Amino acid sequence: MSKLSEIHRLATETGTTEVPMLEQLSTTKLLQLINAHDQTVALRVAEKLAVIAEAVDKISANMAVGGRLIYVGAGTSGRLGVLDAAECPPTFGVDYETVVGVIAGGDQAIRCAVEDAEDDEELGHQEMIAMNLREHDTVVGISASGRTPYVLGALRMARGLKVLTIALSNNKDSEIGRLASLAIEVETGPEILVGSTRMKAGTAQKMVLNMLSTAVMIRQGKTYQNLMVDMRPSNQKLVDRAKRMVAVACDCNYRRAEQLFEQAQGNVKIAVIMGRGKVEYAHAKNLLEACGGSVYQALHRL
Repeated sequence: MSKLSEIHRLATETGTTEVPMLEQLSTTKLLQLINAHDQTVALRVAEKLAVIAEAVDKISANMAVGGRLIYVGAGTSGRLGVLDAAECPPTFGVDYETVVGVIAGGDQAIRCAVEDAEDDEELGHQEMIAMNLREHDTVVGISASGRTPYVLGALRMARGLKVLTIALSNNKDSEIGRLASLAIEVETGPEILVGSTRMKAGTAQKMVLNMLSTAVMIRQGKTYQNLMVDMRPSNQKLVDRAKRMVAVACDCNYRRAEQLFEQAQGNVKIAVIMGRGKVEYAHAKNLLEACGGSVYQALHRL
């Protein structure tokens, strides 16, 4: 039996007898049904927290010595990886090369489906060659089915180079899970619209990717308390948000926070150290650099 003929056996591809004829439901009933199914996703993710935590710690260790986090996927899974990667620089102040999203079919596939690209295992292999993988990189292969050839090709290439590989899928005992160093298999089960893995499966993937990138960045010293102090204040809204973060972190009024922000040359971390530590710009800057960018550690040295 071919791999293609076995797809129907996957939980993400099967239907469920619990779902009535969708077109016969009122709009409210239809939305209630979708919402009820969505509410099961967080519970399924919660079952995988131990392996997600292991993944975070290993990615963090790699990133601490210059490694990149590389997401690889096709279709919805690829787009979610690209989305998470794209949001890391403005949120956490990292370079765009630190967290990278690679999608089958290239950037055009973000907006327009390039469906056959996911079937090309060699393409996934070549994409990783183009990434010039290094010892401390981490490659996260994302596939709802857990069998996407493009993702398999990327993971095989990364594994051959002894790079840390992580598989994120929505079926147990997945092909990508068996291939990777770590397998995060969030079993979301049948979709209310059969085969539409952009629904519960996609929601679960988004939740896990949020956890991975956010927790890794916290471990890299990109936050202070629950504030994203390494953000890039690149527009008026973000400048205002940055000043309000300084006010909260320093327990001061907005006007004082503005002064600290300006004296820190628009660097939220330095402004916080100046405000809480009662030190000048040069001292705060040097201290932050000495502590590897961690505000928490810098303040504990004062």
